[in-house]
Amino acid sequence: MTSAPTPHSITIDAFSLAAGPALEIRGSGVAPESLTLVGARLRLPGTIVSGNSGWVGTVPLLARRWGGPPLPPPSGSYRVSVGDRPHDSVHALDAQLPDTQLVPGMFRVAFRVDDDRVAVVFTAPLDDDEHGAANQSRLESEYRSAHPEPLDAVFFESFYGQNASCNPLALDRAIAAARPDTTRYWGVADASVDVPHGAVRLIEGTAEWWRVRSAARLIIINDWLRNRYRSRRHQTVLQTWHGTMLKKLALSRRRLGIRPALATLRERSRWDVLLAQNGFARGVFRRAYAYRGPIWEEGYPRDDILVTGDRSAVRARLGIPDDARVLLYAPTWRDDRPDHVDHLNVAEFTATLGPEYVTLIRGHSRTLQPGHDVEAGGVIDVTSYPDVSELFLAADALITDYSSVMFDFSVTGKPIYFYTPDLDRYREVLRGFYFDLLPVAPGPVVNDADELVSLVTRPEAVQKEYAAKYAAWRERFNPRDDGRAAERVVARLIREGML
Repeated sequence: MTSAPTPHSITIDAFSLAAGPALEIRGSGVAPESLTLVGARLRLPGTIVSGNSGWVGTVPLLARRWGGPPLPPPSGSYRVSVGDRPHDSVHALDAQLPDTQLVPGMFRVAFRVDDDRVAVVFTAPLDDDEHGAANQSRLESEYRSAHPEPLDAVFFESFYGQNASCNPLALDRAIAAARPDTTRYWGVADASVDVPHGAVRLIEGTAEWWRVRSAARLIIINDWLRNRYRSRRHQTVLQTWHGTMLKKLALSRRRLGIRPALATLRERSRWDVLLAQNGFARGVFRRAYAYRGPIWEEGYPRDDILVTGDRSAVRARLGIPDDARVLLYAPTWRDDRPDHVDHLNVAEFTATLGPEYVTLIRGHSRTLQPGHDVEAGGVIDVTSYPDVSELFLAADALITDYSSVMFDFSVTGKPIYFYTPDLDRYREVLRGFYFDLLPVAPGPVVNDADELVSLVTRPEAVQKEYAAKYAAWRERFNPRDDGRAAERVVARLIREGML
């Protein structure tokens, strides 16, 4: 029996926050060879300077991700690492830990000791009169009782503010083009989220976030508004949702309890207009949400880029050469394992394919917080990449299971492979499906990784074999995905006086 590795014998005397902003770590004795702040989906490297009285490590806290601007770290807990292995953390029982600090507009940072090791915890940069449960309760009470002057502006939110993406992002672009004088606000979880050029970022929970959310005439979202929303007569809520559905949702889900059912009905009552990609989705929304309001069937704005976008530009942001063979592996999440993404073992899969292949692994939005990046040769974990539509553009083929990405990627006409090792369990136990995928799938459905490798390496034969099913699929699910869906939706918002 082997004993667990012990942490490096590094002595840390103090932590502090420097201008920049940067994390300063001061220690005595022998300096570590490396210093990194490690989060679930971000690594921030530091530098070390040794002197006669000890050493000083500096970790800059602004980083460019995916070719974007320098931004603070996403909220979460980060460990101080002095090596490449998970156990290469440092003892910190004797370290001097500073109080929680606010860097306005960037983050709050706190220091704590977990299992004898330092954790650096970032949260949203709420001011002192906004931070904490009591202040949020007060702000919410003021929001609910307020009678604001209507604001000719649009409030956007995507996936609970975790990024600026999907249908809301495409509509932001179209609104900016059609109505450049309209103020566009984006509600975001923290300052790590980049927003479109010309838009105003609002950190969730700030006083200004509460104010604009109550005053803006138009609200565009792609997921639930949640309980911290009160409907107002001057507001229109456009619910774009985030995909056509194979797996059952809302009131259609198996063993749905009374409380989730009531929450579903309460949520759908907040929507004034619902966007559907196609006629099939329209019918599902009517049943799954018992929704009786207007449904606009205009195609999906987020898929416009698949017709009009620049593949080379996206590949450049990802650091992938144009001649690489790129596979996008994008499985859905499992209700019973929300932190698990890699059901394929992409490291072994990509190694088997050879050096000319690159596999992008993309977890569902619900795996962004609990999951960890996959690190392997030839594999790029793009779960934190802001907009999945750009990944469709960059890829040569899609590997998925039961995710709604199957209905978007088919706009490209590129090969789709379905890797479904838990098909029976997902269909019979976890979720259930709205239709039988097997007879209509626009690509092969397999549960063996070796078979998948064989199919991926002969895409022309696969496309030929599935040409008829692929065409029927696109006719059913992509009839209006022609690159102009966002333009049509915005024209309709203007025509009906909502914008």
